[in-house]
Amino acid sequence: MLKAFPRISIIGEAGSASEALELIRLLNPELIFLDIHLPGKNGFEILQELDKVPAVIFTTAFDQYALKSFDYHTIDYLLKPIVSDRLELAIAKAEMFLKTTSSFVKKEKLGSGDRIFVKDGTKCCFVKLEDIRYFESKGNYTQIHSGSSRPLMLKTLQQVADTLDEQQFLRINRQQIINVNFVSNSKGLIGGRLSLNLITGETFEVSRRQANKIKELFQF
Repeated sequence: MLKAFPRISIIGEAGSASEALELIRLLNPELIFLDIHLPGKNGFEILQELDKVPAVIFTTAFDQYALKSFDYHTIDYLLKPIVSDRLELAIAKAEMFLKTTSSFVKKEKLGSGDRIFVKDGTKCCFVKLEDIRYFESKGNYTQIHSGSSRPLMLKTLQQVADTLDEQQFLRINRQQIINVNFVSNSKGLIGGRLSLNLITGETFEVSRRQANKIKELFQF
């Protein structure tokens, strides 16, 4: 059915959860059509394991998962048997989403326009990286500070740092990574250290090790 849409380029197909995870990480697709029930894991569990989540259209014969799918900010939910008109509408939605979020631009590191998947208690959602002020270490977890929400990710701060664009997200010390777009000004401290102030009024101390890099970036 997808071959009828020349603007769609099919780059891979998976028949199990493990194969799906491997291909998504390897091929970095812009859009995936994902079934709910796959050998090994369900579709929701697959999304939870991804560092970078592409646009998702669920394809399934089970309508009882439709409401849950919206917690994952999916583009659409197609019930089998899928008809061509309904598929075309879903693809149009995906194209609009991808253009809006600038996801057509391929990046090795995550930055503006990308989303990450987080689970906050029983609630799952996608968070735009551009909305995150800073990440904070909480042992084996990392807390995300975005608006008034404070969800936790089951990743260490170093694991998070390894996936982020260093031009946008700076590791300022052992505890925090900040989004440079939220920085308003800085203040020099004794011993060559810095303090950074965010536009939200929050203040952070920069370690001596990172201070020179930040001074160079911001031309302080």
